[in-house]
Amino acid sequence: MTSAQPTARPPRLSLTQQILVSLPLGIAAGWAIHRWFDGDPAAKAALIEWVRVPSRLFLGLIKLLIAPLLFSTLVVGIAGAGSAKAVGRLGLRAMIWFTTATLLALVIGLVAVNVVRPGDGVRLRPEASADVSALASSAAKLTPQEHLVTILPTSIFKALSDNEVLQIVVFTLLFALALASLGERGRPIVAFCEALSETMFKLTGFVMKVAPWGVGAAITVTVANEGVAVLKNLALLVATLYGALVFFFLVVLLPAALVARIPIRRFVAAVREPALLAFTTTSSESALPKALENMERLGVPRRIVSFVLPLGYSFNLDGSTLYLSLAALFVAQAANRTLSWGEQLALLATLMLSSKGIAAVPRAGLVVLAGTLGQFGLPLDGISVLLGVDALMDMARTATNVVGNCLATCLVARWEGEFHPEADARA
Repeated sequence: MTSAQPTARPPRLSLTQQILVSLPLGIAAGWAIHRWFDGDPAAKAALIEWVRVPSRLFLGLIKLLIAPLLFSTLVVGIAGAGSAKAVGRLGLRAMIWFTTATLLALVIGLVAVNVVRPGDGVRLRPEASADVSALASSAAKLTPQEHLVTILPTSIFKALSDNEVLQIVVFTLLFALALASLGERGRPIVAFCEALSETMFKLTGFVMKVAPWGVGAAITVTVANEGVAVLKNLALLVATLYGALVFFFLVVLLPAALVARIPIRRFVAAVREPALLAFTTTSSESALPKALENMERLGVPRRIVSFVLPLGYSFNLDGSTLYLSLAALFVAQAANRTLSWGEQLALLATLMLSSKGIAAVPRAGLVVLAGTLGQFGLPLDGISVLLGVDALMDMARTATNVVGNCLATCLVARWEGEFHPEADARA
């Protein structure tokens, strides 16, 4: 008598596969809510608030990880094996690439909107909404002096609680350099941070198990609010943005990766999950823990990835800057205002400076856009038009920001001579 063969378990879906499954399910659920409750806005709003709960919980868990993860990995990387000179060189090389990529993104957005002209024929609303008024108020506070002052935290505890990424990075850099100068006396703190970073990466794995639920809920809320026909009136604008971003990938990011001999297939595999998280949640923060982990697995040393990636969140927003130049010219076209090439270059320079270091500002892209429109005498009513499809455009530009920053860590590591993807291949 033969013994029964054990039943083979079906293969488990990877995190990427689970997220890809959650997307169409979320879209279908959002479409159903938008259609069935279209005549009862109050009931629709109440149901959407409940649907939003898994997404809010997931993003809350992600935000819980960011501060201790950044602090511990950066301290270990710098205090454990770095120096002030090495950190300065790393920062300079990162900023050279950030500035180059940002400038190219702005130029591509400017060229795309001049060629396609999606703003022609669009009618602006005669009044600015309350949202636009609030954005204009926030933009008025974004002076160059404020940019510089807010880089340094007045309280590290407040910076940690508010997840002010740039302030956390600046404090941690100073702390780690001071710790490194202590030599063996600082070793217990370095050992503690090593254990803390390993614990946070393990906790990241636990949190990622609920990512499909958070992603599904986020896309459901977007479609339920806007409907699948949200592209109807401004399809050309959205298509122009997506096309310009694809062009940016092909003529900027891909050549840079090839020149630096980045293994494209393994890089794509490493950024796939963080980019999907960013795309579906429209939050770069949701992708940060996974991006840190995957870039290190790809072969970027921890001290580089834990420094360059968070720094890029404030200074290397490729997708957002491309969108800003495109959106500003779109508003000018919709207002029948012709900007000379000199004015467009001045606008480009303004966006180049004003888009740096404000990643922690809510709806940062729209805030910068409001300030720029006011400076060039363009109507803020144009933002009211953009708000209708902002969620769809935000998905693409946020995912681009994440991919661009992941590539930046590989480029800087290669520039430092410390990128070792063969280690990942052997793992």
